Amino acid sequence: MTEFQRPALSLPADGKRLLLHSCCAPCSGEVMEAITASGIDYAIFFYNPNIHPVKEYELRKQENIRFAEQHGIPFIDCDYDTDNWFSRARGMENEPERGIRCTMCFDMRFERTALYAHEHGYDTISSSLGISRWKNMAQINDCGVRAASRYEGLQYWEYNWRKGGGASRMVEISKREQFYQQEYCGCVYSLRDANRHRRETGRERIKIGLLYYGQEAETPQGD
Repeated sequence: MTEFQRPALSLPADGKRLLLHSCCAPCSGEVMEAITASGIDYAIFFYNPNIHPVKEYELRKQENIRFAEQHGIPFIDCDYDTDNWFSRARGMENEPERGIRCTMCFDMRFERTALYAHEHGYDTISSSLGISRWKNMAQINDCGVRAASRYEGLQYWEYNWRKGGGASRMVEISKREQFYQQEYCGCVYSLRDANRHRRETGRERIKIGLLYYGQEAETPQGD
């Protein structure tokens, strides 16, 4: 069996510096390793005020910091301004996953990413969000392009991180690194809906901080 050889990546339109919005370590692992292998100058931007509760937020952030430090990649820790997020989500509490609430959420996170990029000399932004099969890639890309278009000289990189086995390597890296394995998208409404589905199918509610990739059989049950 031949060893996998990563294709060399390059930023579009002769981009020089990338600000990568990261939602979590599992989604970012493959993206980061692919970008690093190509020698692209980049930093991680962690801005996810949607993640609820704060315990879940800190778990996801700390796992991302750990992986960034392991690779020597700068990690920019942005505000956890949940009040702003809830204000923008008002009236969308019962919208379905991938609906207008998610568009609002992507818009909010990418707007902050684009602003930081504009103010700190990055000419390209992108996100690890699109590697997840649970996400609508077209929806994510539309939000990214819209955010970048606010600033002259800034572009959004619409790379398909799932292709060429990227989604499978995402899981492989997560198991290798034993990343925290979140069980819902992140916001309080996705947690509510996930627990509702579990209740209807006879499963226990989600227990935050319990599962880690590659350790499910060894993880003690209970809080």
